[in-house]
Amino acid sequence: MTRDLCLILDFGSQYTQLIARRVRELKVYSEIHPFDLGLDRIRALAPKAIVLSGGPSSCYDPGAPTVDPALFELGVPILGICYGVQLAVRLLGGEVEAASHREYGRAHVTVRDESALFHGFTPGEDLAVWMSHGDRVARLPAGFRLIGETPNAPAAAVADEARNIWGVQFHPEVAHTPRGGELLANFLFRISGFEPTWTMASFVDEAVARIRAQVGDGRVVLGLSGGVDSSVTAALLQRAIGDRLTCIFVDNGLLRAGERAGVETLFRDAFHADLHVVDAEARFLEALRGISEPEQKRKTIGRVFIDVFDEEARRLGDVAFLAQGTLYPDVIESVSHRGPSATIKSHHNVGGLPERMKLRLVEPLRELFKDEVRELGAELGLPRDVLWRQPFPGPGLAVRCLGDLTKARLDVLRAADAIIDEEIRAAGLYESIWQSFGVLLPVRSVGVMGDQRTYAETLCVRAVHSKDGMTADWVPLPYELLGAISRRVINEVRGINRVVYDVTSKPPGTIEWE
Repeated sequence: MTRDLCLILDFGSQYTQLIARRVRELKVYSEIHPFDLGLDRIRALAPKAIVLSGGPSSCYDPGAPTVDPALFELGVPILGICYGVQLAVRLLGGEVEAASHREYGRAHVTVRDESALFHGFTPGEDLAVWMSHGDRVARLPAGFRLIGETPNAPAAAVADEARNIWGVQFHPEVAHTPRGGELLANFLFRISGFEPTWTMASFVDEAVARIRAQVGDGRVVLGLSGGVDSSVTAALLQRAIGDRLTCIFVDNGLLRAGERAGVETLFRDAFHADLHVVDAEARFLEALRGISEPEQKRKTIGRVFIDVFDEEARRLGDVAFLAQGTLYPDVIESVSHRGPSATIKSHHNVGGLPERMKLRLVEPLRELFKDEVRELGAELGLPRDVLWRQPFPGPGLAVRCLGDLTKARLDVLRAADAIIDEEIRAAGLYESIWQSFGVLLPVRSVGVMGDQRTYAETLCVRAVHSKDGMTADWVPLPYELLGAISRRVINEVRGINRVVYDVTSKPPGTIEWE
């Protein structure tokens, strides 16, 4: 199926994904590709507009990322942002130099002249923007004119209307540029001629047609975790192929309280899905016996999961496809010109299953960002409490129960974690927090309950704000809320007599303790 495309070429900016998300928020479909995507491939994609992202390099350095100058002859509207505008200027005959003062953070751009990019803005008006650059445009190529300036970056916004090439030195995609959305909308709608047609309602029809074309009369198996991504994948596949989808839910004994029952109620009773629940708690705990090293925990859980899932899937007979809830950020990372990120921890998914089981992958969400997945889930009728669940680690409570993993300690943590969840929800904070949970520490301390001395373990409460889990800030929970959590945990959960709160951000810490 064809759809109008805004192509984003990535030069390494930390904000590249944000550009794509802002474009999609304006209901225009966007894709991110590496800067060195060939012209033939670009022509095949037939973009209606191209955005050149920012990046950490200087465009005049040897080996700096670049594009074929013929890109500017395709007749497609082009917007350069930060490094993108500097590169365009240099390739088209202008000059870029190191700025006398590097500019990072808030700045003000003065609108110098009327233009399509600044439609709705008044010449002479000052705009609050976000800068992040150490170079500046020293001389414009022939055909370009200034449409916005700052004292430090005179060519803060430039235009070549004849060739439909536009550029801004600042970042319109970030929240610190309050009217950046208007600029992007002007580029997309007024300059490039897009219509706002990218919606999750339209995506459902496209995705269903694609799934049916790929699967044909075949059967699909899906590892259902109860999280947002796998739940939306299941609902979408259920709509596309009905009872030719089989969901396998592995109860590994590392789940939150009520998780298994919630999945069964939703997908078996409400969606009438073919759901197979495998009780593998004893198998996982036996494999994890004596293991306390975090990475070894993760690898063990991943290995046992693959074994259990494989065995259950083989009982189904003739299955040709494996569905996964891969999202667009995963796809972007795999093709980034910067290469894969350093491994901080192993990620537990169903890695290795397609090759082992000789199954073909179905990844219906691979074009979507997380916020779009939630919109899609709402379109498919999934309840809000499922769509807005906080992220839960693949290895489950295993990475929140430090030290020896036993059923007794996991039950203690499960009960305490449920209290945290209840109190955070009662305070009306659940959806505004990225993650909130408890960590059971193998640290015993003396306590007094009534007239008796206790010697029990410690619960650490963790709550963080984040956008994507890459960075995070600890949440200043109200003292009254922390007090309520502490009182309930100590009074209701045997095995814990002390509650502490984690005030570490990421970096330097991680969100999970292991």
